[in-house]
Amino acid sequence: MSPNVNWAPLDRELEHWAELRTVATFWWRDDDAVRYTPALNRLLTISAEFELPMALAVIPSRARAELAACLGSYHQVSVLQHGYAHRNHAPAGVKATEFDMHRPRHRIIDELVCGRERIGRLFPQQVLPILVPPWNRIDHSWLAELPRVGLTGLSTFRARERAEAVPGLRQVNCHVDLIDWRGARGFVGWAKALAEIVAHLQGRRSARLDANEPTGLLTHHLRHDVDCWRFLEAFLGRIREHPAVRWVDAREAMWAA
Repeated sequence: MSPNVNWAPLDRELEHWAELRTVATFWWRDDDAVRYTPALNRLLTISAEFELPMALAVIPSRARAELAACLGSYHQVSVLQHGYAHRNHAPAGVKATEFDMHRPRHRIIDELVCGRERIGRLFPQQVLPILVPPWNRIDHSWLAELPRVGLTGLSTFRARERAEAVPGLRQVNCHVDLIDWRGARGFVGWAKALAEIVAHLQGRRSARLDANEPTGLLTHHLRHDVDCWRFLEAFLGRIREHPAVRWVDAREAMWAA
């Protein structure tokens, strides 16, 4: 059972979309997949039971063959490239990043190419040419390199400034992270999660934000506590069949948005 939650702001916002005869698109990304775990099994089961598409950001250098074997039967799941090794190369005192400015540039490009090739071999039917930088962080100077190595999509966090980050590189982000990374690293809380969903929807409807960018739900299955799972199932169940809501897969989110 969910706690006493105030769903009214979300319900009202979706009714505004319905009154305008527009559809609020959503998409779902989950990060840090490496192997098949009970937590991943639970996530995939939820996605299948609710019949919702999900994008799984997989760490190339650490991905196991068992993960590929498992995902093959989940046709609603697409695979994105989550950096290369999800290793922090930033110097002390600088925010974590895998795309640092201190290592030789060619080495980082080689890692991107190697990661893309490995993901392609493991998940040939499900992989999309989309990069999800670890920690959602990549310096703007790297963006032009991505299309050159075959990565034509980028997904980070917070509302995008434009649909094309640089020529040849589409961008669709997530906007609601269920994990409180600055606190106890558990569930961020029902009120905060719902408020962030409503805020992005309001921003789209009022044209303060890009109305064409689907509202992105970000999960991290390996970090989910009981409350996180409880919220995920309650939220998905509540809006799944709302007439003003449509869930899109990562391909549509990226290239039709």
